[in-house]
Amino acid sequence: MLELLQKKLESVFRNLRGYGKLSESNVADALREIRLALLAADVHYPVAKQLCEEIQKKALGKEALAGIRPGDQFVKIFHEELVRLIGEGERGIRPERPLRLLLCGLNGSGKTTTAAKLALWFRKQRQRVALVAGDLTRPAAREQLQRLGEQIQVPVYSWPDGTSIETVAQEGRIRGEREKMDIVIFDAAGRLDADAELLEELAGVAKLWEPGESLLVVDAATGQVAVKVAEAFAAKVPLTGLVLSRTDGDARGGAALSIQRVTGIPIKFLGVGEKPDALQVFVPERFVGRLLGMGDIVALVDRAQEEIDAQSMEEMAKKLKNNEFGLQDFLAQLRLMKRLGPLENLLALLPGFPGKDAVKVDEKKIKQIEAIILSMTAEERRRPTILNGRRRLRIARGSGTQVNDVNDLLRKFDSMRKMMRRISKGGPGKGWPKLAIPRGPGG
Repeated sequence: MLELLQKKLESVFRNLRGYGKLSESNVADALREIRLALLAADVHYPVAKQLCEEIQKKALGKEALAGIRPGDQFVKIFHEELVRLIGEGERGIRPERPLRLLLCGLNGSGKTTTAAKLALWFRKQRQRVALVAGDLTRPAAREQLQRLGEQIQVPVYSWPDGTSIETVAQEGRIRGEREKMDIVIFDAAGRLDADAELLEELAGVAKLWEPGESLLVVDAATGQVAVKVAEAFAAKVPLTGLVLSRTDGDARGGAALSIQRVTGIPIKFLGVGEKPDALQVFVPERFVGRLLGMGDIVALVDRAQEEIDAQSMEEMAKKLKNNEFGLQDFLAQLRLMKRLGPLENLLALLPGFPGKDAVKVDEKKIKQIEAIILSMTAEERRRPTILNGRRRLRIARGSGTQVNDVNDLLRKFDSMRKMMRRISKGGPGKGWPKLAIPRGPGG
């Protein structure tokens, strides 16, 4: 999301770095380009105008910083103003337990999927969670929630056809209390539009459910339409937060930069994919950092910590040190990377990475590597040095590949193992290239 805006901003900042100082002229030129880029990303016009005005004041006024390059100075000011723009309001979910959460949104916004993502997010924090199937209007909505609940191992409270929404809300509360749930998430009904019937029904549910948190799911790809939807829902339900779904898409996505300032409702979560674990807490500084090409190392570390435990890392380091790291270990690491998500998405979290479209990972090649390793015996995986020509031919036939493919994998594995062994023994050492660390604003 917002990748076109990111590229445009990078171009503006690059041009500014060529000037000796910030002047009224070059700042005005930069802000004109930024304003056009924001509008092209479907950012609300008054929001774009106000943001540019604030940046202009600070870039030319007394608050401008001395001692750093003009381009970096401008980036720092832009970063601070953008964080302030989207960072107002109370963050996080209320700590009191038990907590009833009302989730609402239009059909097609990803509401039911988001309900499951939130449930999994709470469950990973050792909370007892249940879902209430309160969408009685959309065909198969309850069945979809049941499937998702089974997938993430969270109970779903559901009632047969003909049950009134009032009964669902009342019985859902009673059952959640009886089963001592920490969090109960009510997946409310949606419609194709925020019509009067939907909003009245939602207002009635809110009175019966008495939620501690009321979150609205809006599709980030709908731009300013998302702002209007949020305003319509907020007029009937006391919303405490927003969840922006589909923020991993290629749409303009200006809603993320407009919706909070226009509605006054804080963004609390971002949907970053289709899988149940593709949900991130919204942190303004990290979001803006990614937009300005500074990466999001924190998100990368958080993602890795969910999948990697300290013991397995210690075991791998020990094997490397003792020269016992084999192809079975390599296969395990490869599968771990696949669990972390698409490689191009992980690389996009690194500072200075040009975007997920810059690198395309060949999934067929990864499957080919798996097939080759799985065609080996346990002894061959443990000791690749025993793989002679006859064994390599057998492995190629068993994996549906060529002997050259097997040879290529073994060469690369041997090089990787030597490199990793040197790292595990104390760092790069002599002859290693120095890493170029991307500079942040003012760095």
